[in-house]
Amino acid sequence: MSSVDIEKEKKYNKWIVVLSIVIPLVVAALFGVNLRKLGFDVEPLTILPPIYATINGLTAIILILAFFAVKNKNIVLHENLMTTAIWSSVIFLVLYVAYHMTSDSTKFGGEGVIKYIYYFILITHIVLSIVVIPFVLITYVRAITNNIERHKKIAKITFPLWLYVAVTGVIVYLMISPYYI
Repeated sequence: MSSVDIEKEKKYNKWIVVLSIVIPLVVAALFGVNLRKLGFDVEPLTILPPIYATINGLTAIILILAFFAVKNKNIVLHENLMTTAIWSSVIFLVLYVAYHMTSDSTKFGGEGVIKYIYYFILITHIVLSIVVIPFVLITYVRAITNNIERHKKIAKITFPLWLYVAVTGVIVYLMISPYYI
């Protein structure tokens, strides 16, 4: 087994800081851009919400499978599943931004208690989707630099955060889907 590559981890940590700041800022900036309102002749990508909700659901399943793989000491399967989970999250993000750049935002139409539940889930989902970025990146870097003990420690935090974001993404979609035009 190779030793921990501290220098490599330090190099990656600089990128983690940059990406943890840039990704939310770019998503927020692009979220505010509506190509149709800017005069571009693009069709709204209304097909995307069920697709990216499905990707969120698949990410949740992949995370659970990866958890069981590592518990059963199937490290290669765990590594492959975690890489797949990261890529599925990237694909989700690209589709999410593409949808919001071509479509008007959908307002939640529920009333009463359900409205408060929806906004609680939505707000915690959004906040934790930003918070989880550095956790995922740090966890991944600690694995690829063979810093397994520190990887395990942060993975115990990253896993439930990421799983919550993936599952609540599906719940938010299911709750707002009746209000899509």
